[in-house]
Amino acid sequence: MPDSSRDRGLVEIGDRCWVLRAEPDVSVGLVGGEAGLLLVDTGPSDVEARRAVEQVRRLGAGDVVAVFHTHGHRAHTSGDVVVSEAYDGPPVVAHEQADVTASRVPAPTRTFSSARVVDLGDRQVELLHPGRGHTAGDAVARVPDADVLFSGDLVEESASRSAVPGFGADCFPLEWPGALDLVIALLTTSSAVVPGHGAPVDRGFIERQRDAIGVVAETVRDLATRGVPASEAVASAQWPYPAEHLGHAVRRGYEQLPRSARSLPLI
Repeated sequence: MPDSSRDRGLVEIGDRCWVLRAEPDVSVGLVGGEAGLLLVDTGPSDVEARRAVEQVRRLGAGDVVAVFHTHGHRAHTSGDVVVSEAYDGPPVVAHEQADVTASRVPAPTRTFSSARVVDLGDRQVELLHPGRGHTAGDAVARVPDADVLFSGDLVEESASRSAVPGFGADCFPLEWPGALDLVIALLTTSSAVVPGHGAPVDRGFIERQRDAIGVVAETVRDLATRGVPASEAVASAQWPYPAEHLGHAVRRGYEQLPRSARSLPLI
């Protein structure tokens, strides 16, 4: 993908599909149709949301008629109030488990469990929950006719974060590989995928990241099965990512394993 995807303005990556780089390196997506625009996430702050609104208006492709949250973290939802005021309260769609963590942001107005469609007139955008990974409420937006997919933080490219997936305190490291398997099944060899952080990537990038996350999951299972304490697990194995980024992944992985998959000692 071209380095222009890191520009500060809207960059078209497929037919009427744009991405805006919000600081610090957060993706805001936009999908256009005859009935208006779908905004994919609203950015990390009021300042960045106002910049996004300005860019959308300058584009002249219509008004935002709906907002989609890829998940509930504040880096992706903090601009909701600004967008709502700018476009007279468009509906906000998210997975039913997408708990919004930004204090000023209201809960989504429309939720779904597995799949939903946003009708933009001459095209439909598919919203899908492929499973838990970065959070319990991860969802992706697929634009089939443009071969573009907005993945949220299920995929991580950001150079500033060394492309390490967001293994945070609410992640599901053992289920994440399966969620990415379903995302990959939605892609072609020509698909453009917009991660939650970083430049657009292709299917091959996601396949490699899925394999690395799979190694994390299998290593956690192996360590627990062999009775390695969770407190010693990070230092007891070789990992595909720097160990300092994997504390939450290991802790959460141990917590989410069934007891039958662990050997003593369990702590």
